Amino acid sequence: MGALLNVFRIAELRARLGYTIMLLAVYRLGVFISTPGVNRSAMNAYMKEQAEAGGLVNLFNMFSGGALDQMSIFALGIMPYVSSSIIMQLLAVVVPSLERLQKEGAGGRQKINQYTRYGTIVLSIIQGVGISRYLATIGRTATSKTGAIDQIVVPNDDIWFTVMTVITLTAGTAFIMWLGERITEGGIGNGISLLIFAGIVARIPPAGAALLNSIDTDKDQLAMAKVAFVLVFMVLVIGAVVYIERGMRRIPVQYAKRMAGRQMFAGQATYFPMKVNASGVIPPIFASALLSFPSTLSNFLPFLKGVQAALQSSAWVQNGLFVVLIVFFAFFYTSLTFRPDDVADNIKKQGGYIPGIRPGKQTADYIERVLNRLTFGGGLYLAAICVIPSVMASEFGVPFHFGGTGLLIVVGVALDTVQQIEQHLISRNYEGFAGPRGPRIRGRLRVAA
Repeated sequence: MGALLNVFRIAELRARLGYTIMLLAVYRLGVFISTPGVNRSAMNAYMKEQAEAGGLVNLFNMFSGGALDQMSIFALGIMPYVSSSIIMQLLAVVVPSLERLQKEGAGGRQKINQYTRYGTIVLSIIQGVGISRYLATIGRTATSKTGAIDQIVVPNDDIWFTVMTVITLTAGTAFIMWLGERITEGGIGNGISLLIFAGIVARIPPAGAALLNSIDTDKDQLAMAKVAFVLVFMVLVIGAVVYIERGMRRIPVQYAKRMAGRQMFAGQATYFPMKVNASGVIPPIFASALLSFPSTLSNFLPFLKGVQAALQSSAWVQNGLFVVLIVFFAFFYTSLTFRPDDVADNIKKQGGYIPGIRPGKQTADYIERVLNRLTFGGGLYLAAICVIPSVMASEFGVPFHFGGTGLLIVVGVALDTVQQIEQHLISRNYEGFAGPRGPRIRGRLRVAA
């Protein structure tokens, strides 16, 4: 409690927290401003049906913090920026000019950030056109389990609606991107990650209320036992995520003696940290999007209905494919963003070596071997967290909806934010949250670059 009170004793930290909370409140207010020309009640009815059917729409709705339910001006959310950041990371691996920019320091990173913003606008325009045309079909051609949707989402479908929707959604995404950058510069934590965090956390109370309402205490005598079991299991899952996200493999690195002028400096022993989950939440996002394509596009591509039926025929088939895709994307993304050859080369240039391993290629092979083992374990961990809700609901009959990508983002952003607050406290001779003898909080890879 004393460490928590120290946060409010520092004027700068207090101002940063207030600034962050204020901008997050602005973001949440914007979620309830609807896009012009959209029937809000019809959109709500359609999204309730989509929540039962699953699909790519639900994934976007989660990242937008429920803005898609309202067809808000923030309906695209921050996903165009996240997608643009991921694309830039992948391009930096294969495009030499972007790779050189990454190695130029602050100036190069600023240029890449500028390209990322341009990419965000382009993706927002493309997605805005797609959403506007998709909205125009709802109520006219879309069907649900109960038959045709009663209300039309877009009563007046014309070219001006498309233009207005594209402009509105693109401007909303640009504003969210600006909010995130302002939080990063003047607030606490990574702004983009905190915006996603706020959207996911805002949906937890309604989800909890729906969970309680789904359990009828009059008809189910074991209702309270189910609720208690779910609550205890939630705590255990959160604890496991925190433990693994903080976990890392420390590879020892020894530096030889070196001369600086006339002085001889003794060799230093340090370590190179490698996180258990180096790929972050990217593998579950990619895997979820790929599995959601058949159900999302089956109305437009009839041959995908067979794929959708095969996936829905058995929960074990869908979960098994989900696990395989997560592990695959964990290896794929890690191989693109982490290069053992570059790490080994940097260690060699600085006069260091791993004890018992020759510098150069053997060091790179050793790091790659360790990385593959960590990535496999991290992939299985991600898959386990993501399939928990489905397994609990289908096999044990427990309505458990707490887990997956949303949980990973919430815990990861919380750890990263606490780490930054702790750094402010330590820099001013205050004890951190862990106390004078406890371990320092280690953050994780951020959601967006």
